[in-house]
Amino acid sequence: MGTGGVIAASEPHTAVAGTRLLRRGGNAVDAIVAAKLAAAVTELPLTSLGGGGVCIWGNAADGYQVLDFFAVAPGRGVDVPASLDFAPVTVDFGQTTQVFHVGKGAAAVPGQLCGLLELHRRAGRLPLRDVVAPAAAWARDGFPLSLQIATIVGLIAPIARRSPLVARLFLPAGRLPQAGDRLANPDLGDFLHALGEGDADAQLARYETALCEHFGPAHGGLITASDVAAYAPVLREPLRIPFGRHTVLTNPPPAAGGGLIGAGLRVAESLALGREEFLSLEHQLAVAAVLAAVSRLRNADYDRRLHDDPAAIREWVGGACMPTWVELARSLRRENALGATTHISVIDSEGMAAAMTTSNGEGCGHALPGLGIHVNNFLGEEDINPAGFHRLVPGSWMSTMMSPTIVIADERPCFALGSGGSNRIRSAILQALLNLLIYRRPLDEAVNAARLHVEGRQLWFESMGLQAGAAAALGAAWPGATCFEARSMFFGGVNCVGSADGELFGAGDRRRGGVVAIAEP
Repeated sequence: MGTGGVIAASEPHTAVAGTRLLRRGGNAVDAIVAAKLAAAVTELPLTSLGGGGVCIWGNAADGYQVLDFFAVAPGRGVDVPASLDFAPVTVDFGQTTQVFHVGKGAAAVPGQLCGLLELHRRAGRLPLRDVVAPAAAWARDGFPLSLQIATIVGLIAPIARRSPLVARLFLPAGRLPQAGDRLANPDLGDFLHALGEGDADAQLARYETALCEHFGPAHGGLITASDVAAYAPVLREPLRIPFGRHTVLTNPPPAAGGGLIGAGLRVAESLALGREEFLSLEHQLAVAAVLAAVSRLRNADYDRRLHDDPAAIREWVGGACMPTWVELARSLRRENALGATTHISVIDSEGMAAAMTTSNGEGCGHALPGLGIHVNNFLGEEDINPAGFHRLVPGSWMSTMMSPTIVIADERPCFALGSGGSNRIRSAILQALLNLLIYRRPLDEAVNAARLHVEGRQLWFESMGLQAGAAAALGAAWPGATCFEARSMFFGGVNCVGSADGELFGAGDRRRGGVVAIAEP
């Protein structure tokens, strides 16, 4: 007899994999690991076993924990080689573009595979063979490509064509795939099957050996055997943000996203947001001011403080809000780009919640031979290398905006959510939280309502559903603002599940093909 539960994800197969595990008696962790493995097959442009991620999980009885399996800067024992394989590519979103760098020299030490294995070992209930089975079958036998993923493959076409191995994954017929085309990844399917049926440690060692052999200095990369041997996921205490009768639990330092979301919630609370009519001119200007304050914090010395003084960040978002944050937002209120990331949220009927965000960047354009795994390009993303490329000390943990989040009341989960979207992640999650906890919107509206993002002095916003005059006011208050007339994946993809009065429910972000699946007990 299964536990039942609800899952929200960005692709139907991902959601189905999770519900299958719930029906077989698995808990939220079994479901989310199975869903993530499926996503590595059916959402390959967004996530891969060659990337990294973060998961928060727990329940009222056992508490909540964060497992951080994001990437580490490589290069232990070597200098940056003169022949580093590292080159720029531009991703075109239609109304805006973003530059990324790819090549083997863009690959950081990935943590996704060992992170998923560690998470399942710590908190899963079912055998690993059951958890990997859906993903392995779809990789071996093929699956119909969704419209959303086909669109994303089109966006990253210059990366997909960079090497024969990656072209085989994304363009098996030698052309861009269309929605409904059947794709398969038999090498990955065989690897996943062996992972579940045999010695998982031996398969992990096989994967790590391939990383060192094909992404090391002799091949234009930086990953060494010392890098791989030293890597281990890190268990962290969630960042706790009191907010009314709720507590928001999210990714702590050294990640940047969780602290910035906490700062935004503190500012919103101090400004007494919530009296404005939802989607009105006043509402949009108020939210833009909060987002601008968060952007200013990040562009100041906030990232350095996240690494150097994480205790202070916990204190600030825990209630000791810096007055300058609030004054900045007040003054702004008066004055008036593809994140290849995906998110899965689960709550099971026994009261365990799990939220996991993972990313492969856009991928570096190279894959592990014989394994079908496209490797990340985290060293080539400006968002997580603010000091410049290849400046991080080898072995240092890379910072991320990924912020899987659980909202609790009396220690019981009310919502589990998160988002993809590069540096827009903080804005997407913060607005979903404001919509739920301050403006008290129904879950689907909270997730899919018009969204904004502020970076420096630039504003991007969606205009669908805004009240009369709101779009014009935003354009006047933020000269040069970019207006999207329809929902855009540029603004992330928040997938959220909830629990209230014994009922489980969810909402998927239609910007990224979000779906919800219920597993009945």
